Parts: sequence; structure tokens; C-alpha cells
Amino acid sequence: MEQFATKRITPNFIQSLNENEIFVFGSNLEGMHGGGAAYTALKKFGAIWGQGVGLQGQSYGIPTMHGGVDVIKPYVDEFIAFAQEHKELKFLVTRIGCGIAGFQDSEIAPLFKEAQKLENVWLPESFWEES
Repeated sequence: MEQFATKRITPNFIQSLNENEIFVFGSNLEGMHGGGAAYTALKKFGAIWGQGVGLQGQSYGIPTMHGGVDVIKPYVDEFIAFAQEHKELKFLVTRIGCGIAGFQDSEIAPLFKEAQKLENVWLPESFWEES
């Protein structure tokens, strides 16, 4: 693990955000935020019912419920590009896809390899270890 990585580990439980922080969660394409981190995003951080992708309030949805890692990757790439364009924001990535969607950290973590280079993206500790 690179030294800078230890400074950018997403907390396990996020109950509040600072003004410039964005809660990044796993969603479904339909934006039915009924459980897990998606429900937290809906109730606390401005996720929009019916919007499954992208920035919504102080949250950012990455769909993980519609197929394998190969179909999740384009959405992760889109998120990384968005984070690169919005350096004024701090993105706290949750263990997307590793709850209700049923993926292992070792399957999802490599998708975020490029995000490790971005100082405004924080990742779960397991994503640093598994990528």
C-alpha cells in the first residue's frame, strides 16, 4: 500500500458529511434506493428516488445491481472522470457492490485502481488492499 493511501480511507460508518463531501454508494439503474448504503444516501445525503447514476445532492450513485463487473466498470470509470473534474469535492466511496449486490471486495476494488491517484477520492480500506 502506498503511503498516501493511509490518509484517504473511507470511514466504515458515515452519519454526516461536511459541505464539500460526497457519499459514493452502490445503486441500481432504476434508482430504487431501498436498502444498504443507497438507503442511507436517500435518507441522509440527498439521493433522488428514481435516479440510479451520478451526482444527487451530497451523494453519487454507481449502479452495481444489473450484471457483472464488466458492466459496472463503465460507471466506475465515469465516476473517476467526474472526480477528476471536481477536485473541490471530497468523494467518500463506500464498499459499492459488496453488500446487497453480492460482489467480493477483490472483484470491485481493481475497478478503483485509477481512483487511488486522485487526492480527492477516499476508498474503503479493503479496496486499497485488494486492488
